[in-house]
Amino acid sequence: MSIQPDNDGLFARLRRVFAVLGFLYLGAVILLAVPWVQSHVVYMNALKLPWNAHFDAPERHGLAPGKTANIKIQTADNHTLGAWFILSDTIYHNLSFPPPPSAAELHISEAVAQRPTVLFFHGNAATRALSMRVRLYSGFTSRLDANVLAIDYRGFGDSPGTPTEDGLSLDARAAWDWLIAQGASPQDVLIVGHSLGTAVASGLSVGLSEDGVKFRGTVLMSPFSSLYTLIDTYNIFGVFPVMLPINMIPRAAGIYKSFLVHKFDTLSAISKLKVPILILHAEDDWDISHTHSDALFDALLEPYLPPVYSPSTSQESWSTQQWSEYHAQLITRRETRESLLTRTVIPNFGLMDQFDGFGERITLLKTSTGSHNEVGTLEGVQEVIRVTFFTPENLR
Repeated sequence: MSIQPDNDGLFARLRRVFAVLGFLYLGAVILLAVPWVQSHVVYMNALKLPWNAHFDAPERHGLAPGKTANIKIQTADNHTLGAWFILSDTIYHNLSFPPPPSAAELHISEAVAQRPTVLFFHGNAATRALSMRVRLYSGFTSRLDANVLAIDYRGFGDSPGTPTEDGLSLDARAAWDWLIAQGASPQDVLIVGHSLGTAVASGLSVGLSEDGVKFRGTVLMSPFSSLYTLIDTYNIFGVFPVMLPINMIPRAAGIYKSFLVHKFDTLSAISKLKVPILILHAEDDWDISHTHSDALFDALLEPYLPPVYSPSTSQESWSTQQWSEYHAQLITRRETRESLLTRTVIPNFGLMDQFDGFGERITLLKTSTGSHNEVGTLEGVQEVIRVTFFTPENLR
């Protein structure tokens, strides 16, 4: 006698599993509408990785002895930020080895006067001592031969307080002001942000541009165009679109996003930048789609493209002549875009598009590998940064 499979029991178990997943999803969605929960998810500053970090002993996190000064920076609203100032290799190699623990702090003024400095803003979660970020600093100080100032925002690492969008802007400006107070020339400072830090870097860069400050440039690594669009494109484990169930309900997505208390809208502000810009993204980034970098690059290119006008009536009622005129505008726009862009294919590495905007070079680099967190550590990426910002014609 053959045994028939219990399909009904299997389907019943699957229904229960999906019902549980549905309730969990609904609960998560409701919780994320609560500002306190939302802030913890956006910043994830409670994850103070590495645990028990030794901020006063950077050597224990992989940096060379005496190369890094553990400093404190005061903000305009009276918050104290923990930060590291790391000497460029040229400055460090001029010190006798092993240097005393206070060597870096004693040579900050000399370092900012003689070498460019990268002002680095990290992403959400963890601290400035995270190993991935330390690898970035090492690449900047060696391949770029630049000093590095890396801060922990309020609420991160050893910086007390609670992070907010406005608070992070104040933290960024305090870091800039500290560098200038040490004797750094604005034209010697390159502002670099990664992930969440790209919104912070963009905000500072726009503010400086509006103040008429001429600095070296801005680098956005793995950026997102805005928090609104990030939610639209975010996939759990790179597979499941987080907004898919909500988008199935008419107008539900718009209502839900109205509860967002954080904006981080880089897209609407980036066109105000008047400095060289490098946007870079890995195509295998599962956290933030590389289409966000495309959107930012397109926003910078948009002022140089001819507009496309369409009749105010519905497309179904367009005449043949109206369709012809509309397609002609699209062709002109595409040809103008192609004439403005210089495309460079880098074999086995990636693709680079460039154009000159506002008299400054704008670059989009998309690498085939690097994921979300490691793209900045790729030697090829650091070489593009060097060629873009640190070649002899860019140095004093």
